[in-house]
Amino acid sequence: MKLVSVSDQQFASDNYAGICPEAWSAMEMANSGHAAAYGNDYWTQRSSDCFRTLFNKEDCEVFFVFNGTAANSLALASLCQSYHSVICSDFAHIETDECGAPEFFSNGSKLLVANTRDGKLTPAAIREIANKRKDIHFPKPRVVTITQPTETGLVYTVDEIKAISEACRELNLRLHMDGARFANACASLGCEPADMTWKAGVDVLCFGGTKNGMAVGEAIIFFNRELAEDFDYRCKQAGQLASKMRFLSAPWIGMLESGTWLKNANHANSAARRLASQIEDLPNVALMFPVNANAVFLEAPEAVLSHLREKGWNFYTFIGGGARFMFSWDASLERVDVLAADIRECALVGQV
Repeated sequence: MKLVSVSDQQFASDNYAGICPEAWSAMEMANSGHAAAYGNDYWTQRSSDCFRTLFNKEDCEVFFVFNGTAANSLALASLCQSYHSVICSDFAHIETDECGAPEFFSNGSKLLVANTRDGKLTPAAIREIANKRKDIHFPKPRVVTITQPTETGLVYTVDEIKAISEACRELNLRLHMDGARFANACASLGCEPADMTWKAGVDVLCFGGTKNGMAVGEAIIFFNRELAEDFDYRCKQAGQLASKMRFLSAPWIGMLESGTWLKNANHANSAARRLASQIEDLPNVALMFPVNANAVFLEAPEAVLSHLREKGWNFYTFIGGGARFMFSWDASLERVDVLAADIRECALVGQV
C-alpha cells in the first residue's frame, strides 16, 4: 500500500488528516493496564474536568460520542419533544448532510429552515419563522441551532451570538451550537471559549475533535445541567456509549491541557488565509465568502475547475457550485503554495 506523502496532500476536507501527536500520545497513555468501562474511568473524568476548566464552568455536564452526526442529533433531541421544531439555516449540516438523523433521534421534530445568503442565521430570520404560525396544527418552535463556523466558513462574532441568544430568550427557545470546527472559530475571534458560548447564551455546544486533530470523537457540553438529565441514557440507546470510553475521552486531555486544540486551529486558519492571499486578485476566480476560519470557497468557470481536477486536485462543489478547500492541523504550507500556483495557472488558461 502506498503511503501518502506531504507532496500528495489534498485539501478537499480536513477529515483527510491523520491524528496529531498530542492526541495519539494521550490515547497511548490510556492504553496501559485496565480501566473501568462505560466512562467510569480516570481518563474520562479528567477530560471532563479539562472542559470545565477551559470553559470556566464547573457545573457543566460533558458527554463523549463517536461523531458529529450523533452529537448534533442527540443534543437537539434532548432539547425537543417530537411535536417541537428546530430553526436552522438552509446551509446547516443538520439540514443538508445528516440523512435525517435529527428528525430520527427526536422521533420527528421538524427542521424549520431559514433562507440565508451566506449560512448565517439572524435574529430577524429567527423571529420571522418562530412567529409565522402559533396554532396547534404546526410544530412548535423550541430550539435554534447555529454552526460556528458556518458551513461557508464564516464566523459568528460574540455580539452576533448574543443577539441571537436574546431573540431565543424572547421567544422561549433554546440555543444549540454545532461546533464541528469550534476551535477554528475561537482561533479566528481570539476570544475565550466561555465568551462565545455560555456567557453569550448558548445552552448546548457540540465541540468537534475529529476535524481538530483527533481520530474520532466529539464532546457534547451542556452549560445548563438540567438540560442534561438522562442524556447518558439517550447516548446508550443511540449506540453512542463506548464500552472503552477512555479511548474517546483521553485524546481530549492531550488536546486541551497542552493547548494543542487552539494551536492546530490557528495553523489551519493561517493555511486558508495563505491560499486566499495568493489568489484573490486573479481574473476568472473570486472568493465566494470572506475567509474567517479554515475554509476557502472559490467561484470559477467550469473550465478552470476542470483544469484543477486534471492537475490532480480534489475538492467539493456542493455549496453554490464553487470549489471548497479545507485546511487541517497538519496542512503543508508548501503544498498550499503549490495549490495557489496551480489555481493561478488554471485561471489564466481559462481566460484565454
